[in-house]
Amino acid sequence: MLLALLAGCRRAERDAQRRLYGLYYSFGMSICLRYTRTRDEAMEAVNDGFMKVFRDVSRFDVARHEVSGSFRGWLKRIMIHTAIDHYRAQEKHQHQQELTDASYAEADTSNSALDNLSYEELLHLIQQLSPAYRTVFNLYVIDGYTHEEVSSQLGISVGTSKSNLSKARAHLKYILKKTSHHAYAGHVG
Repeated sequence: MLLALLAGCRRAERDAQRRLYGLYYSFGMSICLRYTRTRDEAMEAVNDGFMKVFRDVSRFDVARHEVSGSFRGWLKRIMIHTAIDHYRAQEKHQHQQELTDASYAEADTSNSALDNLSYEELLHLIQQLSPAYRTVFNLYVIDGYTHEEVSSQLGISVGTSKSNLSKARAHLKYILKKTSHHAYAGHVG
């Protein structure tokens, strides 16, 4: 079925495009939500990503590997790059938020409450990070890029990538600590 949809998309058939979009919308949204602050921003990135998919579908080589898995990988890369493009555009229009609290600068490599969160809880926490920290965290921790690749993708130094990752983790720990403190305080009568 996927091969037929891709063939239809190569011919710019609206029905094939609509069906492919319907099949992979949730997958694309799950990726873009990690890089954006709001659902509306994620939706915009997903739609832009699908426009790129439809424009470049002829570049996807169906003869390469197992089609479904390799298409998902190809689509994932497009969605990540599109979300990064949105990050860059957003970055031009607003000043980068700096976290000045000294407690954020402490590095900690031990296991934390982050390890026990559901995907939705983690997504909510990640969306509270500044765009710079959120993007580095997603690329390095969730999508498995190296600091060198993150540096190249975002046009920042490797040191900045490492620093932003450390600050993102520290900020997530801070938010978690604050959230669990409020949750605990709410249960104390």
